[in-house]
Amino acid sequence: MSNNERTFIAIKPDGVQRGLISSIIGRFENRGFKLVGIKLVQPTESLLREHYDDLQSKPFFPSLLSYMLSGPVLATVWEGKDVVKQGRAILGATNPLQSAPGTIRGDFAIDMGRNVCHGSDSVESANKEIGLWFKKEELVEYKPALFSWIYE
Repeated sequence: MSNNERTFIAIKPDGVQRGLISSIIGRFENRGFKLVGIKLVQPTESLLREHYDDLQSKPFFPSLLSYMLSGPVLATVWEGKDVVKQGRAILGATNPLQSAPGTIRGDFAIDMGRNVCHGSDSVESANKEIGLWFKKEELVEYKPALFSWIYE
C-alpha cells in the first residue's frame, strides 16, 4: 500500500523559541506518520509573502510577517494516509482558545498570534507549500520498519 499524501507542518518562531520541537514532532511520529523532510530555517520576507499570499490583504498581515521573521522556523514534511486532514486535527483550531485539550495548540498556545505551528489546509496547498520550502532532493523516500504495524 502506498500512502503518498504529504503535508507541510511548520513550527513557528514561538514554538522553536519555547523548546517545543520534540513535543510537536513526537505527536506526528506517535500517530504513525512518516517524516520525509525537515530543516531549521530563517525564512526570508519573500518566502513568507509567497507562502501567505492569500493573506496579504488582511489587516493582520504586517504583524504576521513580523512574527514569522522574528526567529527560526522548523519546516517539516510528513507523509501518510489522510495526513493533511489528520495533521490539522493534531494541530487543533487556528485559534488556540477554540482548540481541544490534547491538540498541539490546545496544549501549548493561548493567543492566535502565537499559535505555535502551521499546517497545510488541503492537498493542493500542501504541494504548493512543500515546493516553496523544500527542494525535491531534500525529501527522502523510504519505507519505515513499522509500516506493516501501522497500515493494513
